[in-house]
Amino acid sequence: MDHCAGLNLFSFKPGAVVVSARRAGTTATLDQMNKYLLYAQMPVVSSRYWNMVHGQTPEEVLEDKEGVQIMRVAGKNMAWLLRCMQAGKEKGISHPEQEERINTNFIR
Repeated sequence: MDHCAGLNLFSFKPGAVVVSARRAGTTATLDQMNKYLLYAQMPVVSSRYWNMVHGQTPEEVLEDKEGVQIMRVAGKNMAWLLRCMQAGKEKGISHPEQEERINTNFIR
């Protein structure tokens, strides 16, 4: 049994973490949030750079041309992955068989 209630609901569903901040903190936030997707066995959708934009208001975010492009590429990558997954499903490709979880305690 997994440690988080409902965690299996997200297995094999693609996810993308997107962070926005005025200035600092986006990389640490992105790293932390991506760990939840990995823990849940979710394919992580990326862009050509880290999925983040900068700005204090929505209008300022739109001025972050690089960040807006990163979001656009991430959206296209998500759409592509979803189409690939659907094509695989139509060809009878199923998710990997799940193994029972093994927890190891290194403190003896």
